[in-house]
Amino acid sequence: MKEGYRPVLLVIRDGWGVNHDRSQDAYNAIVQANTPVSDKLTANWPRTELAACGLDVGVPVGVMGNSEVGHQNIGAGRIVDQEVVRITKAFESGSIRGNEVLEAAFDRAKGGGKLHLLGIVSDAGVHGLLEHLYGVLVEAKAA
Repeated sequence: MKEGYRPVLLVIRDGWGVNHDRSQDAYNAIVQANTPVSDKLTANWPRTELAACGLDVGVPVGVMGNSEVGHQNIGAGRIVDQEVVRITKAFESGSIRGNEVLEAAFDRAKGGGKLHLLGIVSDAGVHGLLEHLYGVLVEAKAA
């Protein structure tokens, strides 16, 4: 082995969360389990914890990540915003106004046509948000 070279091991323990709230230990299966290998690794080797929810992994605030999102972010080495967050940011920044498809639909509606909206809306924030529908309505009114 080269002088000064230290190997690095990336271990992803899917579903192995960390809760620093000691008052929850009685309900924490990982704390309650017999984990000698984990205990030894934790005691003897440097480690770090990664945030696994909300904007830290590219999903809305309060939404927990999942395997797909976690692996995508780790593999990219950066936060990869998921579609629902990208759309929210487009409304917040105003860049949604440059969307050619929406602008064309608004123009047709202004010319006497109808505006039909179809999409997934939810207050859970998994695949879509109700605020996105409201955002489109605000943009349509302003067009």
